[in-house]
Amino acid sequence: MADTDYQCLLAACARGERSALHRLYQCEGARLLGVVMRIVRDHALAEDIVHDALINIWLRAGTFDPARGSARGWIYSVARHLALNTVRNRGREQSMETEQTELMDAHRSFEHWQQRQGNATWEEYGARVEHCLGTLEPERRNCILHAYMDGCTHHEIAARLGAPLGTIKAWIRRGLATLRECMS
Repeated sequence: MADTDYQCLLAACARGERSALHRLYQCEGARLLGVVMRIVRDHALAEDIVHDALINIWLRAGTFDPARGSARGWIYSVARHLALNTVRNRGREQSMETEQTELMDAHRSFEHWQQRQGNATWEEYGARVEHCLGTLEPERRNCILHAYMDGCTHHEIAARLGAPLGTIKAWIRRGLATLRECMS
């Protein structure tokens, strides 16, 4: 709103005046929700983020520095950063879920192989896996070993090998497909 003094409202929040936070919400709540919605694309999640942003604004209002920008801009940057961090964290969670699925697939692979081989031992399975790993290109083999032996995430493997994350994921996916084929 044009007549709202956001800097004064932040100063009032810093002094603990709840009415100032309420006024900020009245003036900017709907627009903050719109900005966050464009980032997270989930209405319920956007509402949670706006709520968290308002709490952060309340708690950090005393850190606002008018020399670094406008009070209204600072309010929006708090909400925007929370939204972006949420999107990043959700991406990591999905990546970890993918890695867990791959690990479960590897275990199921052993069970299927064991049934086909007539209750073969882990040692026999291990020898076969070792043989099949030897058939892989070194980059793919290293990615799989880092993931399943060292417990590294895709991001950690990318950092270790100095390769793009997408490349690491592709090497692991293709390497596992080749291993499955070799094991059958």
